[in-house]
Amino acid sequence: MTFLKSALAKGAIAAVLASSAVAATASAEVACNRWGECWHVQNRFDYPAGIGITFHADNWARAHRHGYHWRGDRDGRGYYRNGVWITF
Repeated sequence: MTFLKSALAKGAIAAVLASSAVAATASAEVACNRWGECWHVQNRFDYPAGIGITFHADNWARAHRHGYHWRGDRDGRGYYRNGVWITF
């Protein structure tokens, strides 16, 4: 009986740690360029200085839906300019 309780406790701890790791990797940020185009990103790349990328927490997006041009989320190294995805 003690072995079973110990195994269940270890399993519960492992499940909590695994779900925390997934939640940490699933979080995203919002990147916006100086022209007011915003999209979700998973990584902060070294963007070219002239495009003026700023980063915000994901919850920033809910309060700033108006006044920005929201673009589709993209993976990889790139940014939007006039609605076109430019890779670098």
